Amino acid sequence: MIIGASSGIGRQVALQLSKQDNNLVILARRENLLTSLSEDIINNGSQCLPVAADALCSQQMEDAVDLATATFGIVDAALINVADGPAFDMASTTVNEVLHNMAINYNTLVCSLLPLITAMKKQNYGLIAHTNSLAGFLGLPRQGPYSAAKAAGRMLMDTCRIELAQWGIKFLSLYPGFVATERVSDDGIPAPFEISEYSAAKHIIHAMEKEKQDYLFPFSLKWLIRLARVLPKPLIASITKKIMN
Repeated sequence: MIIGASSGIGRQVALQLSKQDNNLVILARRENLLTSLSEDIINNGSQCLPVAADALCSQQMEDAVDLATATFGIVDAALINVADGPAFDMASTTVNEVLHNMAINYNTLVCSLLPLITAMKKQNYGLIAHTNSLAGFLGLPRQGPYSAAKAAGRMLMDTCRIELAQWGIKFLSLYPGFVATERVSDDGIPAPFEISEYSAAKHIIHAMEKEKQDYLFPFSLKWLIRLARVLPKPLIASITKKIMN
């Protein structure tokens, strides 16, 4: 089950998995894009159930997971891939803008996560992956609300990993760096070490197949982030300001 499949990384993951004779449930709000993607998936030799739903609506997400299990019997694995990260200036942004961005990046995770947990508890196994971000480790310039939401998601997934191990449910937090999607093509934020959607999807599928717990990529940024977590904050603030300007 791929939540947020109509474009970007989610679409690339669906297309690559469709070449391996999988049963795919693809979910997004834009029904026309889902229909087109579904046709491509079927042409590649896989089964597909397209579901038009809003990941901000808990009832729609519950209904989507119920439909997936009714159609295919079980949900072996799910990728929660819903996000938005426009540039923010904390000196001029509004409360509503910040809260809306937090909702898109965190509430969508919660609304997707809980129905999947319910279904996988009944199965006594399953894998839930979440596309987080390397921004979830650092408060980056012009990405404050996005970084905050991703940090919250990181903590939530860590807790789930501990509490739900008894039901055989595994959790994977994916931390991509900058990915060249259409959504961020004109956001004005510098994107060092940027990778393609295709490359990002390959990383994600690899991490899911290996059932990793945390997977940071690309590797050029992975080690910089790990180093940044142990260096003094004033030094990191100075470095990130230079990189992101």
